[in-house]
Amino acid sequence: MVRVKYRNCVICFCLTLALSVFPAEALDTHKEDTKSLSHYIVGVYCESLGDLEGAVGEYQKALETDPGSSWLHSSLASVFIQKNNPVLAIEELKQSIGLAPEAVQPHALLALVYATQDKAELATGEYILALENATKFEHQNIDIYKSLGLIYLQQKKLKQAESIFKLILNFAPADPQAHFYLGSIYYNLEDYSSVERELKSAVKLKPDYHEALNFLGYFYLEQNKNIDQAGLMIKQALVFEPENGAYLDSLGWFYYKKGKFKEALSYLEKAASFLTDPVIYDHLGDVFLKLGDLASVKLNWEKSLKLDAQSDKVKVKLFKLTNHGK
Repeated sequence: MVRVKYRNCVICFCLTLALSVFPAEALDTHKEDTKSLSHYIVGVYCESLGDLEGAVGEYQKALETDPGSSWLHSSLASVFIQKNNPVLAIEELKQSIGLAPEAVQPHALLALVYATQDKAELATGEYILALENATKFEHQNIDIYKSLGLIYLQQKKLKQAESIFKLILNFAPADPQAHFYLGSIYYNLEDYSSVERELKSAVKLKPDYHEALNFLGYFYLEQNKNIDQAGLMIKQALVFEPENGAYLDSLGWFYYKKGKFKEALSYLEKAASFLTDPVIYDHLGDVFLKLGDLASVKLNWEKSLKLDAQSDKVKVKLFKLTNHGK
């Protein structure tokens, strides 16, 4: 199993989006109603000074004049978020979305509220809606598409993710990240020829792309091909992140493939000191089996299963060990 670290950029992006692209939308909402607009402006001023009670009062006065304004409900919700009142924030955001379902900001803010309440599924749904709506306003904004593609990838919605990253490559054929994430998608789809093609493209476009170097190197080890080249790529990745547990695991597995089990053990134990991961313990069990230390084999495979109880491969190996001693 190749571990790919998806960058945690989606929340940051949505927050930036919520705070940056909406003043023009607000002005469009209020340009025909000067009374509502004046209260809105004073509310923004109060908010900038940290006078949250004053901001609430002004936004509510603006809503009395213009109750159908999605933007005003969203602005009021943002103050309730700052006041740590998620119940009222959610109420205002749902009203905002009901008035303007294709707006971006209310979905982004609602996702943030749900995230603070550990409601991951609800937050993810709102992030997706925010990003999908954002693509309608900025048709060729690659960062928006990347954020959306990463959410799909994290959710294992692989076909949707594939279509997003292919679209990015239509806009920017030389984007190494898009090739990298397509490689990850094809890995999960078990389309291994496409995995190699996309990862090689990522490395060609960005020779110091250490995530792609490690990914491609480990992929070669799994495929039992280009073993020496794989070792070189993994070592190159480690130059950039020498304490990366996943990269150290890859190098340990390289030495395992070369039959150098003591070297493999050294790197795998070092990997385990930096990263608690079922794959590392699985690999350690395999190495100890080659070294004839059956007690350590059992210990590490049990650790692996404790972290990933669904691993049928490790279950079978542990069953054979405990029932047949090999």
